[in-house]
Amino acid sequence: MEKEIRALKARKNAVILAHNYQPMEIQALADVVGDSLELSVKAKETDADLIVVCGVRFMAETAKILNPERKVIIPVEDAGCPLADFLTPEVIREAKERHPDAAVVVYVNSTAESKALADITCTSANAVQVARSLPNDTILFGPDANLAAYVQRELPEKTIIPLPPGGHCYVHAGFTLADIEAARELGGTIVCHPECPPEIQEQADRIASTGGMVRDAATGDEPWWVFTEREMAFRLRVLYPGRVFYEKPEAVCADMKKISLTDLQRALEREEHEIVLSPEVMDRARRAIERMLAVGT
Repeated sequence: MEKEIRALKARKNAVILAHNYQPMEIQALADVVGDSLELSVKAKETDADLIVVCGVRFMAETAKILNPERKVIIPVEDAGCPLADFLTPEVIREAKERHPDAAVVVYVNSTAESKALADITCTSANAVQVARSLPNDTILFGPDANLAAYVQRELPEKTIIPLPPGGHCYVHAGFTLADIEAARELGGTIVCHPECPPEIQEQADRIASTGGMVRDAATGDEPWWVFTEREMAFRLRVLYPGRVFYEKPEAVCADMKKISLTDLQRALEREEHEIVLSPEVMDRARRAIERMLAVGT
């Protein structure tokens, strides 16, 4: 099956983009593996005729937004993101009415329709940098309230208003102080994703996006407790086989695990499921994403 997938990829002039939380057998066949920001950048740079996004729907939408003339597919149509679903266009519009002078920063973990209403997008890797670049004192930030809290702590001079107040990723919200205590008893460095609750961020030794984890793990030799989706620890073990990485076995994103090798092969054969967005939504969302890319990674 892996051999057939590679042959199909070559025949179709396809590129496979896979998120860090994808199963390792999917990552092994990908041309690019990375976090949301890395996939966004590579999607824009590719010259492939067919872009296959192994991740969740908002990632495939972002690839389509940045490559409107290319065909973008996602192997499993209902691979969604509960975090992205927290933020709706109505929530953004209502907040803008209450805070007309505020800038709207929308996390890339959001729908295309929400991105289209943003002044600029961000990822967990550059959220602070993006917010700092804006002249506005007040920023409407969605959909992850924990990431918003992280930005607020880093930029006390600004007022960061989460949209909605309780938006969260259920995987990261599942980390508790008991997990911190258990990790401390066994020893090692605790590295948490900024989507983790504020109390976890405060107790962790480091806060990093998944891309940041890949970069930071290149130095040092101490064991790491990886407080994010468990597949990230598996990927770090592959990249740095001499290092020890611990994960929380229960930290699983069900949607990220929906794509199998069978799904990937079928998607390449049939070129399904195609991402279709309205030109107006794509144009507006693209402006917000390109402003983010101009700020930097």
